[in-house]
Amino acid sequence: MKQNAIERLKGIMAQLRHPQDGCPWDKVQTSATIAPYTLEETYEVLDAIERNDINALKEELGDLLFHIVFYAQMAQEQQQFDFNDICEAVCDKLERRHPHIFNQQAGISGEEAISSWEQRKAAERAEKDQHSVLDDIPASLPALMKAYKIQKRCASVGFDWDTIGPVLDKVYEEIDEVMDEAKQAVLDKDRLEEELGDLLFSVVNLSRHLGHKPEIALQKACQKFENRFRHVEKLILDKGMSLETATLDEMEAMWQRVKSQKA
Repeated sequence: MKQNAIERLKGIMAQLRHPQDGCPWDKVQTSATIAPYTLEETYEVLDAIERNDINALKEELGDLLFHIVFYAQMAQEQQQFDFNDICEAVCDKLERRHPHIFNQQAGISGEEAISSWEQRKAAERAEKDQHSVLDDIPASLPALMKAYKIQKRCASVGFDWDTIGPVLDKVYEEIDEVMDEAKQAVLDKDRLEEELGDLLFSVVNLSRHLGHKPEIALQKACQKFENRFRHVEKLILDKGMSLETATLDEMEAMWQRVKSQKA
């Protein structure tokens, strides 16, 4: 009989971590040392989704799952928890947070379900002695994602504008404050950085109110810029020039040409 894939993966991980016969690299790793690789694998999953590459997505999800099994194996070695404990914990959480699905509150509306979800998360934070709605937001989140999550949490308890006007006014206000600081005769770099941060935070809020996640929007903007700049590079090379010899006016003209072609 074919071995269960999860059990096979767990067995491979245990063998890689074997104190004597394991892989020299794998057996000396800790949660802290592989954490950066986990983040990298997560972004590779997102990249496969963005490219709609199903084969790559399958492979990258496998790499990410391997990391979860890796953490579970290390914890099991320390007699802290194992892979089954991870699965049980998430099953319990999903059932607890979806009473309208698992026959505890049948027939409730979508809005009631969301309200129940938030109430249950708040209760879970209280059980962990986390009394602020912001307590369990990871400090290591990328800044755009963290700003979005902070704002969404605050909105969940009513600390939010209910129309787009004040949100947009705040963006303009922060732009003015950045420019006022930038025009100072004696530039205070720390103060300017603070004002730039406030501007970015307000733009995240605008994105949220318009129904878009800023991290995704910025990723798409980066990709669009990269694609256009690569075309500019090609046009420059086709003219027998180089980036070093092309003037800013020449590059700008080519940029506008590429931009108009892609419109």
